[in-house]
Amino acid sequence: MHFIDHVRIYLKSGDGGNGCVSFHREKFIEMGGPDGGTGGKGGDIIFEVDPNLNTLIDFRYKQHFKAQRGQHGRGSNCTGAHGNSIVIKVPIGTQIFDEHKESVLFDLIKPDERFVFLKGGDGGRGNATFKTSTNRAPRQFENGWPGKETWVWLQLKLLADVGLLGLPNAGKSTFLSVSTRAKPKIGDYPFTTLKPQLGVASVNDQEFVIADIPGLIEDAHLGSGLGDRFLGHIERCKVLLHLIDVSSDDIERDYQIIRRELEAYGHGLKDKPSVIALTKTDLVDEECVQSATKVLSQYTKEQIFAISSAQTKNIHTLLTFLSQVVFDK
Repeated sequence: MHFIDHVRIYLKSGDGGNGCVSFHREKFIEMGGPDGGTGGKGGDIIFEVDPNLNTLIDFRYKQHFKAQRGQHGRGSNCTGAHGNSIVIKVPIGTQIFDEHKESVLFDLIKPDERFVFLKGGDGGRGNATFKTSTNRAPRQFENGWPGKETWVWLQLKLLADVGLLGLPNAGKSTFLSVSTRAKPKIGDYPFTTLKPQLGVASVNDQEFVIADIPGLIEDAHLGSGLGDRFLGHIERCKVLLHLIDVSSDDIERDYQIIRRELEAYGHGLKDKPSVIALTKTDLVDEECVQSATKVLSQYTKEQIFAISSAQTKNIHTLLTFLSQVVFDK
């Protein structure tokens, strides 16, 4: 399944039905009077959160949504039927932006949340409502009120407690696979992960969600590699887990690249609580691990863990620490 996290769609609520001009006709009843009914209300545009969805793929094939118009009023004081509303289902974590993508109109973060985004137009009045003591046979009526229409942007930001960061091939997917039941694609080459992945970690009878995003490289904010478009999926995370390959030739550079990209991206990511994990410790000796820890300690006060996903070394210890950070918030 393709992962699509932002789309532009057109919405239009239904127009109201027109009022009716009608006069009562029945045998033995003279001058029955006006009995034109009111038009029906147009259908609404409704958004509803569906916890079973995790992508905006459905909107790739349908971008226009128009609710049904209300039916016109009829004689015998019959009100027109209301138009059918359209319910648009979106994943949890979806944001609705205005047409110019300048401001957030709604942020849907609750399961099964539902609200009316565009109300349908009201139906016009029939001539029965215009009857007065001085105007016994009115021929006035109202047209239905038009519905509302607009273009909006939908942007999906995944909801997770812990966000994984790191250069390509830092071991993020492997860590996700051993710490949760997720089954991400794992390969011995950069950019194995091409779309965000979610997994649920369970430790000490507590569960929290971990999000893995494609690896960042230097100048990702300028579009290098896969760019920084997926960083939005960890904006809601309570803590960031920065994974660094301990066998790298330049530990300091690897750390600084990610920090600079977070700062360039903004949105408060650089100020979020962070934890560092030195990965692939099974490939080097203990002296190399201690040296890398010492180097990083000169640039950050963040907690540093040395782990091996292949041997599940210190994985439980790291998850326990992350759960404490998540549930203390």
